[in-house]
Amino acid sequence: MIWSSEDVARDAVRRQGAGMPAARVAEAVVQAAVRERETAEELRSPGSVERGLVASDPEELAEMWVARHAEWRRVLALVEASGWAVYEPERDSVGSAWAAERTVRREQALAAHAAHLERRREAVDEVRGEVWVGAGAGRLLRQVASRAGVTPQEVLAQVAGRVVVGEDGAVSVAPFIPSR
Repeated sequence: MIWSSEDVARDAVRRQGAGMPAARVAEAVVQAAVRERETAEELRSPGSVERGLVASDPEELAEMWVARHAEWRRVLALVEASGWAVYEPERDSVGSAWAAERTVRREQALAAHAAHLERRREAVDEVRGEVWVGAGAGRLLRQVASRAGVTPQEVLAQVAGRVVVGEDGAVSVAPFIPSR
């Protein structure tokens, strides 16, 4: 999982708390404490948790509320210690550092996902096979590969890469010298 409960809580509190006065942040701390307690109690009481198709994992929900409660408490302490009239995320150096780190991880994850998708798109056109050639052609192939400093499989891959199909369906390969 790319985002921990803490990451999600920090992001949510940062967005929800923007422009919120200290009194409202204090209310959010109380609400988060109630939700944390309720989800913990629900998790402890057997049979009270229904796991349906849409229901979220009760353990994840409990973790999320623990993280949100902690983050709301941190924001309240910051607002009170700084004497700010309202919570301003851009002035929150700790929250801003986390947000920047989250943005970098998100961009890295998106780039990795895009690279994975591109590899999958390319893999669709790849062909893997085993080629059995006669003794005479095998000796010739080994000689050519040895002179070029490559394996016989690499020579065959280079041949395949140079295949041309004519309008009449004839397959040909222009003369070339195998290379590394």
